Parts: sequence; structure tokens; C-alpha cells
Amino acid sequence: MENIKQDITRQKLLQSAYCEIHQHGFQGASIANILKSTELTKGALYHHFPTKHALGLAVIDEIIEPQLDALVFQPLLNSPHPVTTLLEIISGVDTFMGEEGIKLGCPLNNLMQEMSPLDDQFRHQLNVVLEAWQQAVYSALEHGQQHDIIKAEIDIKAAALFVVSAWEGCLSIAKNKQSPSAFSLCMTQLHGYVRSLLI
Repeated sequence: MENIKQDITRQKLLQSAYCEIHQHGFQGASIANILKSTELTKGALYHHFPTKHALGLAVIDEIIEPQLDALVFQPLLNSPHPVTTLLEIISGVDTFMGEEGIKLGCPLNNLMQEMSPLDDQFRHQLNVVLEAWQQAVYSALEHGQQHDIIKAEIDIKAAALFVVSAWEGCLSIAKNKQSPSAFSLCMTQLHGYVRSLLI
């Protein structure tokens, strides 16, 4: 019972920290706000996360990566028609993120832009997630090439890198413009790019 209570406390802290970091960035995130929203004590926080730095890394590993894994990586890796699945995900991502999510930006990309030049541990953890994303897209395109869906001359490793980069770029532009419509317009072009790879 005590272990379950500890797990619930940990998850409450992680979810609150995730929201705080998404809104204010890691450096701007307030421990006081996290504690206020969870109604927990500093002792409870530091029992699970000895430092704010440790909390930030845990948010990447236990919130951001699992979200992307569930919404993008696993659907692509487990689909019998992964290229179709990729196109469907690209078409539907604005609905999943919602207007507020688009205006706040991609949690992964926000942290990459903020923390990669400043902290090697953050950069490494973020890169692990980024490479998993690229690999999932690569696997989808590789499957397409092997089944004569994607043109044989396409460099699918480069294409996978471009898809992820463009996806994140669309989110960055939409965040700066505070414009979900800009995101939809940009992702429509990415959808068209992936379709251009088809035979």
C-alpha cells in the first residue's frame, strides 16, 4: 500500500512538473508552483527527486518519451501499413495537440532548444528520444521501400531525419506565431512531402 502511495506521489509530481516546464521552460519552472499544484511538501518532492535537475530528466524519460512512444513510435512500429499510419499521424497531430498545446510548442523541442547548449545530460536524454523518433519513421519508410510503396531511389535515412526535423520546425513556427492554422498549413506540406516519396 505504501509503495502504491509513493508511486502516486511520484506521478503527481512528474505531471505537475511536466505542465510547469511546458509553460515556463525548465529554467523558468518554479518548484513552488509544482508543490502548490500537487499540495505536496518539499520533503515529498526531494524524497523522489533530489534536485530540480533530476526532476527535469525524469520528465523526459517518464512523461515525454512515453507520450511519443504511445502516439507515434509504437503505432508506426506495429502497423502492418506503416507508411499509411505515418500519413494518418501527420494528418491528425494538430487535433491531438489542440490549440493550447500548439501555442505552447512541442515539449521535446522546447527542451532541446533551451537545454541542449547548456547541459550534456539533458542533451543526451533528449537525443535518445529524438533518435527513437527518427528510427520509427525510418522503419516505416524502410517497410515501404521493401514492399514497393516508397521509391527505391529515396535515401530513407535522410528522409526520416527530414520528416522529424520538419515536424518539429512546424511546431516551432506555430509556437512563435501563436497560430494553430500555421501549424496545420505546415503539416499539410509535410504530408505532401511524404506522399511524394510514394511510387
